[in-house]
Amino acid sequence: EIQLVESGGGLVQAGGSLRLSCVASGFNFDDYAIGWIRQAPGKEREVVSCISRRDGSTYYQDSVKGRFTISSDNAKNTVYLQMNSLKPEDTAVYYCAGDSSCSWYWTLFGAWGQGTQVTVSS
Repeated sequence: EIQLVESGGGLVQAGGSLRLSCVASGFNFDDYAIGWIRQAPGKEREVVSCISRRDGSTYYQDSVKGRFTISSDNAKNTVYLQMNSLKPEDTAVYYCAGDSSCSWYWTLFGAWGQGTQVTVSS
C-alpha cells in the first residue's frame, strides 16, 4: 500500500521559514516523482514544486522560485520542501503526492498524503 505522510506545517510570521517533510512507503521511491501541491481557502489546488527521483530534476511554480527548495533523502525515503521568506499568500494546506512523473496538473498525481496546514500571518 502506497503511503505518503506529511509533517512540518504550522503557524509562522511573514518572512519566516518552515520545512515540510513527506515520508513515502509502499513503492519504489527511486522510480517516482514527488510533488508538493497546495490548496488555499476557496481556491483550486496548485502544484508548487516537484522532484523527479529518476533524474533529480526539480520544478518550481514561478511564485515560489528562489524561496522554496525541494530535496530528497534516499536513505529516509523522504522529500522535503524548505520554505523561506514566507508570505501570507502561501497560506494553504500542503499535500505531497506521488506518481511516475512530475506534472503541473495536480489531477495526474495518483497517491496523496493527508496534508499539513501552513499559515503565514502578516
